[in-house]
Amino acid sequence: MTPAELSANLLAIVEGALERRGDVTAALTVDDVLLERPKNREHGDWSSNIAMKLAKQLGTNPRALATEIADGIRAIEGVSAVDVAGPGFINISLDAAAAGALAKSIVEQGEDYGHGDLYEGVTINLEFVSANPTGPIHLGGVRWAAVGDSLARIFKAEGGIVTREYYFNDHGTQIDRFARSLVASYLGEPTPEDGYGGQYISDIVDRVVAGYPGDLSALSRDELQEAFRAAGVDLMFGDIKQSLHDFGVDFDVYFHENLLHEGGDVERAIARLRDLGHIYEADGATWLRTTEFGDDKDRVVIKSDGDAAYISGDLAYYLNKRERGFERNFIMLGADHHGYVKRLMAMTSAFGDVPRVNLEILIGQMVNLLKDGTPQRMSKRAGTVVVLEDLVEAVGVDAARYALVRSSSDSQLDVDLDLLTRRTNDNPVFYVQYAHARTRSVARNAAASGVERTAFDASLLDHDTESELLGVLAEFPRVVRQAAELREPHRVARYAEELAGAYHRWYDNCRVTPLGDEPVTDLHRTRLWLNDATGTVLRNALGLLGVSAPERM
Repeated sequence: MTPAELSANLLAIVEGALERRGDVTAALTVDDVLLERPKNREHGDWSSNIAMKLAKQLGTNPRALATEIADGIRAIEGVSAVDVAGPGFINISLDAAAAGALAKSIVEQGEDYGHGDLYEGVTINLEFVSANPTGPIHLGGVRWAAVGDSLARIFKAEGGIVTREYYFNDHGTQIDRFARSLVASYLGEPTPEDGYGGQYISDIVDRVVAGYPGDLSALSRDELQEAFRAAGVDLMFGDIKQSLHDFGVDFDVYFHENLLHEGGDVERAIARLRDLGHIYEADGATWLRTTEFGDDKDRVVIKSDGDAAYISGDLAYYLNKRERGFERNFIMLGADHHGYVKRLMAMTSAFGDVPRVNLEILIGQMVNLLKDGTPQRMSKRAGTVVVLEDLVEAVGVDAARYALVRSSSDSQLDVDLDLLTRRTNDNPVFYVQYAHARTRSVARNAAASGVERTAFDASLLDHDTESELLGVLAEFPRVVRQAAELREPHRVARYAEELAGAYHRWYDNCRVTPLGDEPVTDLHRTRLWLNDATGTVLRNALGLLGVSAPERM
């Protein structure tokens, strides 16, 4: 019996209890009766607090309601025991056959196991990384690459129609500074005070010179600036796209900021807000009345000199996304952008939308790279910061992605290079990948010993470690759903580690292949189903993180 099947049964029982009590106000869905694994396994396989959730609404005693619901659960086939604990917790134990049936179900579902319908049919725009094309992607951006791509995979697993989008910042002063830095390097001048340094600037200059069709030396300073701007930005952005691709991250849309300003989108967004009554003129400037929607001050949209303020691009870009049909829009920003959240939520309200529904901002904290316990701050390529290529070169794509996604993105992260290069169980990604490789090794050995999945008797899976392993396997759909709801891919990584631990303990206690001249029995065949089910879930979990599941290690 799967957790979903048990939840559906529980929903029917609760609805029956409410009907008998004459209550018609409690409209429930299966989400209301989602089951949890008790922390203490002696309390059963599953636990529900539904009676406590409903008791206040019904004006009844939660324990009495729990007892009534428990009586109904006892009649479900495959349930071996039901207890009411504390103020109204319902603890449910399954018999071995009902619990073990999950192993066969997982193998049959394959890569679909763990998928849900939380965002079924919902159009989602997920914007992440969006590093300026003025230098390589630094470590903070790399974290968003790993987290954002994993979140996109998780949203898809929950039925979302997901578009990964990169906002290409090719408008504004940072591009001017980049172009000036290239020109200075080309002319052998010092890096401008507000410019960009590092070996990558010299590399870009060499490539521009090699690819320029004419004579650069014949150009004026202004002409050089434009030549290096156009070619340099293209080369830098090409490098960024290639680096991300090599990191396993590709985008569906690369949106150019410049198009918003050149295509009239800014003017159209302002006109829309003016029609809604939220734009006014003062001191020669055009303002958006964001204080009406919780911002601490109104925002200048068009400055008194006629130039567009920074927020004007945000207005145009948000409206563009909504007009492209995206119901949910996510933007991932670094910790230094925390102050932008309030104004972006006010902007959403000004357009008549719902903050944190139509637009949600995710803030990520800094990453520190440690080696021998010492922060690594220098990069041969960038000169001042650690970039994507540095991290991948040091530990590889899998270890880098896993390390960056296994902790909550709203907390500062220390990445230990020494740990990530070890091929031991101390290294979390090795621990999980090795568990998957072990499931494949067991499957190969089983085939060599004549053990095949030709029979399945779930009642035979009655060892304590089998009960533990089945319980963890059953949790995967709930973990994926929760990771999507809370925007926390690290929950999948931590779950994978828990599953790997349960599998290793099972492996140490339960054999899939017979010893010596022992005959092959249905116990061996059934355990092979459980082994392969574990491999399936480990593979699915790692896939959601963009990490490979090796066949051998």
